[in-house]
Amino acid sequence: MIAFFFVLNQEEYLEEILEAFLELNIAGATVLDSVGMGAILAKDIPIFAGFRNLFQGTQSANKTIITIVENEQVADMVRAIEQVVGSLDEPGNGLIFTIPVDSVYGLRKGF
Repeated sequence: MIAFFFVLNQEEYLEEILEAFLELNIAGATVLDSVGMGAILAKDIPIFAGFRNLFQGTQSANKTIITIVENEQVADMVRAIEQVVGSLDEPGNGLIFTIPVDSVYGLRKGF
């Protein structure tokens, strides 16, 4: 199993991405409010305010989606996300990373 993390920079795509997950039979995910380091530095620390241009594409708020899936689902999930937000090679479209999971407790039996 894999822990799948997606940091979504464009909140307006959240519902569409969750719908795509449902189409891929991914019925459970946790969505967290998150803020990137660049947004905090550019806004809250005056010495870094002049560096805002370095953080282009940095949103003031993001959504981080976390779910546990089977290894073979990851490629389909990445494709579905890129169909919604565009290529992840483009700055500002988001970030995906995965972590292997040895044990999971508390998931519904359908997983």
